[in-house]
Amino acid sequence: MHCACAAFLLGRTTAGSGLRALGTMSWSEALERTVTGLHYDLVDVERSAGGLLRVTIDRLQGETYATGPGEFVLVEDCEIVTRQLQYVLEVEAVDYARLEVSSPGLDRPLKKPADWQRFVGDEVEVTLREAFQNRKKWRGVLAAGDGDNAWRLVLPDDKPLSRTAAKKLAKAAAAAAEPAAAAQQTLDFNLDEVREARLVPVVDFKGRRGLQGDQAGGGSDHAGRMADKVDGGQD
Repeated sequence: MHCACAAFLLGRTTAGSGLRALGTMSWSEALERTVTGLHYDLVDVERSAGGLLRVTIDRLQGETYATGPGEFVLVEDCEIVTRQLQYVLEVEAVDYARLEVSSPGLDRPLKKPADWQRFVGDEVEVTLREAFQNRKKWRGVLAAGDGDNAWRLVLPDDKPLSRTAAKKLAKAAAAAAEPAAAAQQTLDFNLDEVREARLVPVVDFKGRRGLQGDQAGGGSDHAGRMADKVDGGQD
């Protein structure tokens, strides 16, 4: 099971216990160290009204997980991370009411520079901070741009691309090595110009864009990263 699969634990805090504010450097470093130490990618951390602390994780490419094969997060992965984070949050005396650990979904956000590098060749929707040609939202195949902080979207034409073709087009666009790539319209930008970016949820049952049948140990067949959560409530 994957995609927004979540297992979460509750945590209780009491007034006057010397709690540290959420988001302090020591707390955030401890959380990231815990997640990465378990060989998962820390995608995002959110705190919502009512004390919900939401931690989003993903599997890393090339890693082997005892919880089962595949590139998608399973419920068992969420449970492992939840147990470890409960201990860390208690040690760090973080004020929260409930902890939720989940996978990022098919429309996974791109937050860190490493995310952009990882998903070169995938279709991405980018929301710019400032409109360009009277629009802020752009969708295309992600390619590397000219420079460390520069990226490029190869804008779609009328023909849908397979994942293999998209990867090839992204590589060619980055190198400007093929006439086909040069003929494609592109949008060049740097990360400072981006307000938000997400993978486009395309379900083709191949790789990250969909499940390859039933995931071992998951107990569920999802066409993509559908919501499937286990709510522990509050004691």
